[in-house]
Amino acid sequence: MQISTTLLMVRPANFGFNAETAENNFYQMPDNIRSTREISSLALKEFDGFVAMLRDQGVNVIVEEDTSVPVKPDAVFPNNWFSTHPDGKLILYPMYSPNRRLERRKDLIEDLMKRKFKVEEIIDLSFFEDDAQYLEGTGSMVMDHQSKTIFACYSERTHKIPLDYVGKLLGYKVVGFHAVQEINGVYAPIYHTNVMMHIGSDLAVVCLDSIPKASEKQAVQKSLTQAGKKVVPITPKQKFHFAGNMLEVGNDGGEKFTVMSESALDSLNIGQIQLIEKYSTIISPSIPTIEKLGGGSSRCMMAEIFLSFDESSLR
Repeated sequence: MQISTTLLMVRPANFGFNAETAENNFYQMPDNIRSTREISSLALKEFDGFVAMLRDQGVNVIVEEDTSVPVKPDAVFPNNWFSTHPDGKLILYPMYSPNRRLERRKDLIEDLMKRKFKVEEIIDLSFFEDDAQYLEGTGSMVMDHQSKTIFACYSERTHKIPLDYVGKLLGYKVVGFHAVQEINGVYAPIYHTNVMMHIGSDLAVVCLDSIPKASEKQAVQKSLTQAGKKVVPITPKQKFHFAGNMLEVGNDGGEKFTVMSESALDSLNIGQIQLIEKYSTIISPSIPTIEKLGGGSSRCMMAEIFLSFDESSLR
């Protein structure tokens, strides 16, 4: 199954600009005008509004409260530290930033199990951090579960060794490539794959222009078309507005939704929007504070729960 009907989201306690991650996340911009309290309040308002929009469409959302101590400015982005899979695997990932490693919380996993989700095996890959090897979950990897393919652009947060390791764990083919963005005339690696690429049931939204090597660009496009995806190209400018940071989700009624921020939606042209709407309904929360200071968007805020549910516990 490509899409999940249940999401886990973390309501932030201390959202703010993270200087550690800003070293290679060029989407982050500090706010030197508003107070820490005001920024946190705005982030909470954006988060709650986002959750309400999802729930209004019947999407199941598990909201976990962030703990105030230790301070975790990026706790609102849980998809980077864990992923779940239909066979009961729950994978914990090696994180680039030391203060983001604090986001890995045993109590959140225990809560999933209390909710009767079947966790058969917890695979902790944080040992890769000892060798400065990182792989930040479904930020680093965009997965096509239907064709069992992982797409990943290499960066300071996405290394080949842990990437190949996860590919073998899941039995997925890995398509690794390099993608760059221009910052003040300088080209730097794109920090996370899900900034420039989204794969849904029918569509693949991807900034092909960010892949400089022709052979890698061709390999990505070929893998997507062979998997039966309709490729929707986006421009580097649209990517900068988080147009690649989308996620397709579902509800228990079988309806499909493509979630993107208001900023991402506003950057798309009419043809792109019509094509997406041919296959799903668009949900577009307004999250400018989270995007500006956190350098991540709507997809980063949603961790998919693919675990099966123990219905026998309800009898």
